[in-house]
Amino acid sequence: MRFLVDECAGPAVATWLREHNHDVYSVYDGARGADDNEVIQIALDQERILITSDKDFGEKVFRDNCPHVGIILMRLEDERAVSKTEVLSHLLTKYPDKLLGAFTVVSERRVKFAKRR
Repeated sequence: MRFLVDECAGPAVATWLREHNHDVYSVYDGARGADDNEVIQIALDQERILITSDKDFGEKVFRDNCPHVGIILMRLEDERAVSKTEVLSHLLTKYPDKLLGAFTVVSERRVKFAKRR
């Protein structure tokens, strides 16, 4: 799959995804300091699913009707890299077919999918 890993998700997430044969663009490596509009536009232009911990993307999608390829919002109690990769591993193993076009909210205990109307 093609992912854009937001700066707040961290470089360890990008590295883990690459190790699992995903095509990854890391904001930390390629566009450090980019604002949310730039980040979501890069993801859209490059047809990548955005992985982030930034709740502001929910407003962009549902309030501002911002187009996207897919967004994974991680709402974790444990923000360590190992926790992020465990949650992503579960998500990518169980629900890979549901991520494109969806706004996905994932925590240690729950996965929720939403689509814009």
